[in-house]
Amino acid sequence: MNNLYEKKMEKLPKIGKYQFLAEPFHCDFAKRLLMGHLGNHMLNAADFHSNDRGYGMNYLNTVNKTWVLSRLAIEMEEMPVAYDRFWVETWVEGAMKFFTSRNFKVVSESGHVYGYGKSIWAMIDTESRQPTDLLAVHDGLINEYVETGYACPIEKSSRVRIGNDARMVRSIDTYYNDVDINGHINSVKYIEHVLDLWNLEWYRSHRIKRFEIAYVAETHQGDLLNFYLEEGKVNDYNVKITKTVSLGEESEVCRCRVLFV
Repeated sequence: MNNLYEKKMEKLPKIGKYQFLAEPFHCDFAKRLLMGHLGNHMLNAADFHSNDRGYGMNYLNTVNKTWVLSRLAIEMEEMPVAYDRFWVETWVEGAMKFFTSRNFKVVSESGHVYGYGKSIWAMIDTESRQPTDLLAVHDGLINEYVETGYACPIEKSSRVRIGNDARMVRSIDTYYNDVDINGHINSVKYIEHVLDLWNLEWYRSHRIKRFEIAYVAETHQGDLLNFYLEEGKVNDYNVKITKTVSLGEESEVCRCRVLFV
């Protein structure tokens, strides 16, 4: 039995709590933490939580497996401001053979709740890039950390539907800084690129209430990404991202929903 697994036998709490700082250079013109950086903090919390409990990337990489984010929904009443210290709580809400659901709660040092997040993750084989049985890791160790009694009172990610009339508003190239540890375009980079579809003047009078993203396929450095935008209800937008696979042909990469107030 390896040392990592022996450590996990100590049975840590099901809910992890990790402190972060709203660094000023991670904040926008209004001194509020940028959504992309909040997303990064949530993913870091998920990584810390899973590693500490024996089914994280530190172990998975030794057996040619890794976690990939499938869906993420973030709903915020407000954002931490520059220099605020805050906590991201995270826990596994459920685990099935190929997917696991993980929740987040963002709170201030005083206990004020900024907002919540819900996510779905898959475990894949790093060579085949295909889903693999996450319940086989350490004989289903993840099930011992499932917490169903802690509230995360936001809706799950919706099935974002976008019509054929959505207009293409931008195409961008991808580079070195877009790529993450798994060798594909970083999950959070999509969030940043989507939120850049609205200009500074828009954000002077609107804030992001809810952001959802569902990943469909991987992209890699050098891929050309195309962004299609459609407004549903007032201040409620759907975005589809595709990659150009050949001249005149595109393949869907992910879908997003952005709700402003």
